[in-house]
Amino acid sequence: MLSIDDEEPTPQEVSTEVIVPMDKLAKVYRRMQTRIQELTTQYENEVEDIKHQQEAVKIALKDQMLKLGVSSVRTDQGTVVLSTKTRYNTQDWDSFKEFIKEHDALDLLEKRIAQTNMATFLSENPRLVPAGLNSTTEYAISVRKPTK
Repeated sequence: MLSIDDEEPTPQEVSTEVIVPMDKLAKVYRRMQTRIQELTTQYENEVEDIKHQQEAVKIALKDQMLKLGVSSVRTDQGTVVLSTKTRYNTQDWDSFKEFIKEHDALDLLEKRIAQTNMATFLSENPRLVPAGLNSTTEYAISVRKPTK
């Protein structure tokens, strides 16, 4: 626990209040602030380390599930689910806007390409692909706690 000072402060008493000199209070405050920063940095570093380890475990789970050809596995420690996620983006916004106008497809826009709407549009119109459209598909892992 931090104390005001290693030395005994020489407080001045005014009626029943103890007055601690401002420089001593400022010193204690700065020491506390430094300690908070140290603890915050330590916490953030440890959390980051755990996140990296967790990512390695997710990759191992994904790799095993792909090798086994399964999309979910129930274990004593929880159910592991492998899913896919496709994201759409464009490198050519001008062409994409023209595509939207030409096909009256304003519902493809958010601040970014509307992912679900783009997937639906492409499945319904497989020959209509906007210029500059990119897509990436990733595997995702989730682990749910076991059910009783």
